[in-house]
Formats: sequence, structure tokens, C-alpha cells
Amino acid sequence: MKTSIIKYLFLVPFLFIRIPIFAQTKIDVEKEFHDAALQYEGILRTHPDIAKFPQSYSHDGKIMDRSADWWCSGFFGGSLWYLFDYNRETKWRNEAYKWTMAVESEKNNTTTHDLGFMLYCPFGNGYRITHDPAFKSVMLTGAASLASRFNYDYGVIKSWDEWKGYDYPVIIDNMMNLEFLLWAAKASGNKKFYNISVSHADKTMKNHFRKDYSSYHVVCYGKDNKVLKQGTHQGYADGSAWSRGQGWGLYGYTVMYRETGDKKYLKQAEHIAQYILNHANLPEDKIPYWDFNDPAIPNTERDVSAGAVISSALFELSQYSNKHSKEYKDAATTMLSSLTSPKYKAEIGTNGNFLLKNSVGSKPHQSEVDVPLVYADYYYLEALLRYDKLMKIGKLDLN
Repeated sequence: MKTSIIKYLFLVPFLFIRIPIFAQTKIDVEKEFHDAALQYEGILRTHPDIAKFPQSYSHDGKIMDRSADWWCSGFFGGSLWYLFDYNRETKWRNEAYKWTMAVESEKNNTTTHDLGFMLYCPFGNGYRITHDPAFKSVMLTGAASLASRFNYDYGVIKSWDEWKGYDYPVIIDNMMNLEFLLWAAKASGNKKFYNISVSHADKTMKNHFRKDYSSYHVVCYGKDNKVLKQGTHQGYADGSAWSRGQGWGLYGYTVMYRETGDKKYLKQAEHIAQYILNHANLPEDKIPYWDFNDPAIPNTERDVSAGAVISSALFELSQYSNKHSKEYKDAATTMLSSLTSPKYKAEIGTNGNFLLKNSVGSKPHQSEVDVPLVYADYYYLEALLRYDKLMKIGKLDLN
């Protein structure tokens, strides 16, 4: 188990690291949040209707919004809480509260596995900062809704209701929703939430990962708890490594170690990190291509959202890993430094006022390809906060 200081450090988006070889100066976090505030003021001006959640901005200049039941609906409110967490300006708290409450109705949604994204990102951050009991109540109801999708025979939480003729598909993304259930276990005293999380993580570890610790995107279960299909929905091929999926796994198992202290999760996270960081197709700036195995590399898209998720996860993992701590801090800082560069960060007033460019939603479906995405911004801000906190407590070596 971690010491109380280390454990609680990572219940918030605090984290740690040093600057990469090609970035000799430290990241100016104050400037990044200043720019982020200017951009998000623009989003707020163009989104007066809180029933339309900012999602992306298309190449032809169209704003792309989604409804509250879309899996990304919680990220905007979560990002607003991150802005308030940094600058403590009342206007950001007010906007964060408004956009958080806009997804309250999803607490009763039992048709999706994504309630961690939808509820824990806004309500979880809001509760962490304000301790508003209303936020806690919403989350406990939402956690029960998420837990209703757990099948005790299969030992995993069902993702979609159907995929390619299979009626029990589970995607690697689901690892990201376990933090929500683990919080609910502590907040409610109901260990059912904890047991579900552990079962899901263990079965995913067994059936989603290959010998090299790359991950399938989708695993389908069937009668007698058999694995019927291991494939992909958003990656290049069934046997390829969809980059954001690798990030989801890395982040998810890092959280599992934080919350349980079980070293098998630490080892799993380290194995995933080593796969990512040692891959021959990872570029020097460490922002991955949308799929590590796309044969068109280097003439294919990067996925900035994957880079943001991986950077944030590595900041945390570096504090738990003895053998690879410096390697993870260096890599995470390189990724974050890259994201702050003009190559990936939008100029003020452009990009639909989203912070980052060049994310990929689902290339096989030609959906949200090489555009900004709201969750890329969320994990970017989280990584910045983690970097900043680590700098302030002297956990980053910039030599």
C-alpha cells in the first residue's frame, strides 16, 4: 500500500516529471492555463445552450455538439473544474457547476458503461474541490446504474449491447470507468463496487492483452464464460494496437494500483507503458499515431488524445514505479511539452476554441479524424495540473 501522502496525491490531478531532451526549458503552466481560459471563454460564448455539449470542430468550420447521453458529455464540465482548480476564479466555478449539473439526468442511465466519463469527470472533480453533498448523491446513484451492467457469470461490465452479432462485448475503454466505482465503494461503504472493479480488471487483464502487453479493443463473451471474439472497432485491425486503447489500459491499471495497492496492477501498468514507450513506431515527440500498426506510418494521422491520456497516466505511474520512474517522468514531460507546441496546440481564437488539434475519434468509420476532441483537452489540462503540482513539491528533475 502507498503512504497516505502518495495515495491522496493522486486522487486529484497532481503529477510529476522532467523535461525531455528536445525541450530544455520547463513548461509555462501559467501561460497554458491563461491560453486555455481564453479558448474556453470562446466555447462558452458559442454554447449558450447547456443541452448541447461541445464535442469537436470539423474541417469545414462546423461546431460539433452532442447530447447529454453521449459518452463525452462530462468532459467539458470536467475541464471547467480543472480551470477553476488552477486559477480559482469564481466565473469558472460557476460555469463548471452549470455544465456539471447539465448531465445530472445521466445518473439513471443504465444503457451505457461510460458513466465514469460522463459523471465522475465533472461531478468527481466538483466534489473533490467543493465537497458539495449534492454531487456525492448524484455519483452514488450513477455508480449503481453503472454496476447494473456487471454480469456475475462473466465477471465483467458489459460495454455495448451488441457488436457484430455478439451480445456481450467489452471494450478496453471500460477500464477508465472503474475509478468511479472504486470511489463509490469508499464513499458508500458498499464493497460491491470494489469487488466489481477488481473482477473486471482481472478478467480484462486475462483476455484483452496479448503476450507483448498490447491490447485488443473489443473482447466478446458468450455462454460458459467463453471468449468468442477478440477484435477492434476503432483500430486498424483486430491484431493491431489502437493507440488510445493502449492509453486507456495504462491509465486504468495505474488507478487500480493506486486504489487497491495490489502489485499485479502496478506490473500490468508498467508492462503497458514499456510496450508504448519502446514501440518502434512511437515518434520522437512521443505523440502516437492513431494506431501503432497502421502500415501507412509515417504518412498517417497522429492521435493527440492518446498522447494526452498517456502523458497524464505516466505522470502518476512514475511515482509508483521504482525501476522506471525517471523514464516515465521524462516521457510524460516530452509528451506534454509536445502538446504545448504550435504543432498540436491551437492558436487563440481558432480550432473552434478547443485547445488541441489533431485527434482521431474513429478512423475506420471516418468519424472525427484529425480534429479537436473535448476529451483530448480534458486529459491535457489534467496532465498540466499534475506536472504543476509535481514541480511545486520538487518531484521533477529538469537537469
